[in-house]
Amino acid sequence: MKNTQFAERLSYQRKLKGFSQEQLADRTKVTVRTIQRIEKGEVTPHLRTVKLLAAALEVDVDELLQLDDPREENIQTKWLLLMHSSPFIGFLMPFLNILCPLFIWIHKREDNSLYDVHGRAVINFQITMTLIYALAFIALLSVEGFGFLFFIAVIPYTAIVMLANVIAVIKAQKYFYPSIPFLGTRG
Repeated sequence: MKNTQFAERLSYQRKLKGFSQEQLADRTKVTVRTIQRIEKGEVTPHLRTVKLLAAALEVDVDELLQLDDPREENIQTKWLLLMHSSPFIGFLMPFLNILCPLFIWIHKREDNSLYDVHGRAVINFQITMTLIYALAFIALLSVEGFGFLFFIAVIPYTAIVMLANVIAVIKAQKYFYPSIPFLGTRG
């Protein structure tokens, strides 16, 4: 449960009913200090406390708690997975590693800030790695020995970082891309 959402709902319902924090405390046997801390978002109340508050405010528990929709989380994970895995197409056709996640990011960034943040990270990484690949190609042609090693190392490094981020997104909707922030960062 997110403390701030519950805090806002509790405060809204309490004020809507015209109760002070003290009056609500009297009606629930929950201390004024606890109600203050809940409304500031400092603590997450126990379910028993939520039930007492809902009963005193004469509202359903659902009106105070917003339960996460597992279907919505599943859809988010699928979009994030698509966003993070679509650059693999770039190994088959040049620049699709940038264009595919760019298209998804443009399409989804307004829907959820999570898509915006992840999309920027993916695109920043892909642009960075494309530039490094171009430098590695130049090094291949101009620097003996080291140029070849640099050129050969770029693709496996890129693939490993991308794969690690796909796994991180599936497990915890987190990412880590070492990159230059061409699109900036948010979040």
